Amino acid sequence: MSLGGLGPLLLVGAGRMGGAMLDAWLAAGLAGESAVILDPGLPEARRAELAAQGARFIDKASDSHGVPRVAVLAVKPQQMDIVLPELAAFAPACLFVSVAAGIRLDRLENGLGEASRIVRVMPNTPSQVGAGMAVAVPNRRATAEDRDLVDQLLLPTGEIAWAEDEGLMDAVTAVSGSGPAYVFHLVEAMADAGEAAGLPAEMAMRLARQTVIGGGALLAGSSLAAGKLRENVTSPGGTTEAALKVLMAEDGLGDLMRRAVAAAKRRSEELG
Repeated sequence: MSLGGLGPLLLVGAGRMGGAMLDAWLAAGLAGESAVILDPGLPEARRAELAAQGARFIDKASDSHGVPRVAVLAVKPQQMDIVLPELAAFAPACLFVSVAAGIRLDRLENGLGEASRIVRVMPNTPSQVGAGMAVAVPNRRATAEDRDLVDQLLLPTGEIAWAEDEGLMDAVTAVSGSGPAYVFHLVEAMADAGEAAGLPAEMAMRLARQTVIGGGALLAGSSLAAGKLRENVTSPGGTTEAALKVLMAEDGLGDLMRRAVAAAKRRSEELG
């Protein structure tokens, strides 16, 4: 889907997540001049890169020369209460889309005003390469047209799911929002284990990295469930079965992942 007709779009915070989404939007046809960026801390090299594509930078929301059609809030959760008051003047004409982890709709409404139309989104960093997973939940004033606009924004970044219960968002954050880091750490752990088993460090990392990349591609290209794909690799009495007896033990990977996701969920609840 092309974003050529979308704009103006105000991006508040163009760091890792905001920047990843902006790259996906520009690749999908968003006109550079339709992007207005509010991020005083953005490195000069990145600022120059985006400016070369036509993006305009402002120092405060009132410099935006009119009300943006949509404002994407991609600042750190700790900064949200600072930026909301200066954006409140855009409500209710502007749709606000927040991608800040843990920040609930009622907190956003308190800062932006009760008339504000808000969609809270939990994306993840693979959105930069169009392979992200985003979950969205609207506030009571968001319209069907607002949902369509959010779909239009998120489709270039990967897959989208809508939740009607905001109570699910802390668990969403813990699974898919933080999840890419778990996968990257799995690569590190596999490489370390390979090195401990006698492989040269560079080869161990190459094997671990490509195995995870290939496993993800196979999962993406297959209609089979993950459990069935696992079974297909596992020969009775073979090497994979020996490894899985360790990973699938009562205190194995499943238990470890449940504890990790629970810790991330608790932190998301604290941030909100």
